[in-house]
Amino acid sequence: MPNKIHLTVATVVEKDGQFLMVKETKDGRQMINQPAGHVEPGEDILAAALRETYEETGWVVSLTGFLGISTYRAKSTGVTYYRLTFSAVPVHFDGDAVIDPDIDVALWMSVADLQSTPELMRSPAVLNCLDDFLAKRIFPMEIFRNTL
Repeated sequence: MPNKIHLTVATVVEKDGQFLMVKETKDGRQMINQPAGHVEPGEDILAAALRETYEETGWVVSLTGFLGISTYRAKSTGVTYYRLTFSAVPVHFDGDAVIDPDIDVALWMSVADLQSTPELMRSPAVLNCLDDFLAKRIFPMEIFRNTL
């Protein structure tokens, strides 16, 4: 079993009833995820969420709340991921941004589109945090204390 922690961040970004998502291909299979990625050693968690969203989509966003922590063990690798998910609003799109090469495409999707294809979600956290967002189970950002 892998002996390191995989701490990740993700953002649920909503605009006009659509959600910012990415399609990425892993192990030959295209999957859907929120903009997400690993927190780098020494990096602030909030900065990581902003950075990953930008690197994967070209969108600059503003974090508005915290949706919670989820865990997931990938069956194919045995790796356990600890995911902190934030709600965010889009600020502006940078058409010149260099998108992470692991991302096939960033796109806006409706709730109906996402809920109709659960088998395409990268992990159960994708729909779980969307449900939390829709139910307004959002914690204030003041719960984070940055001392970095």
